[in-house]
Amino acid sequence: ELDLLPSWYWGHAMGTPPDEAARTAFLAGWDRVLDRLSGTETSLVMRDYHSPNIIWRDDRTGLDRLGVIDFQDAMIGPAAYDVASLAQDARVTIDPDLEQAVIEAYCAARSDAGPFDRDMFETAYAVMAAQRNSKILGIFVRLDRRDGKPAYLKHLPRIRSYLSRVLGHAALAPVRGIYADLGIRADGA
Repeated sequence: ELDLLPSWYWGHAMGTPPDEAARTAFLAGWDRVLDRLSGTETSLVMRDYHSPNIIWRDDRTGLDRLGVIDFQDAMIGPAAYDVASLAQDARVTIDPDLEQAVIEAYCAARSDAGPFDRDMFETAYAVMAAQRNSKILGIFVRLDRRDGKPAYLKHLPRIRSYLSRVLGHAALAPVRGIYADLGIRADGA
């Protein structure tokens, strides 16, 4: 999935695709980042958990009122992935305060349920948010270039903004410079 960024977005952002050395450096940096997930909590993750895939069912009560669609790509992965997918919705701008409220609500619920490593979750959240948004940048440019669907390009500024929010996390240091070269800097940098 990470290869989507150098394969599609890089050329869009830089005017030319990465050379082999740049592509190798990008993927090697991500290998170091992903190593930080060793031991993170895993669960069933939908991988596309965002507002268009959550439906309200008026005819139901309680938690059964919430329906989830588009879950065919579900798999076991870092539990933080779906939290990042929801709190940084690719098609709807989520204010940083709302993002933080989603994270806080998740962490409170997990802590109430039993042992929970908040620091490890925050690392996994930053890594999964950066990985997911990198993939989406590539997918949205591919949808424009290959599939003739330019409407997806309007979402790129939002996705870059989400990346900026998490790139300051220490776990993302191995790739931070590459993103800066692409014009995506950590907030405050």
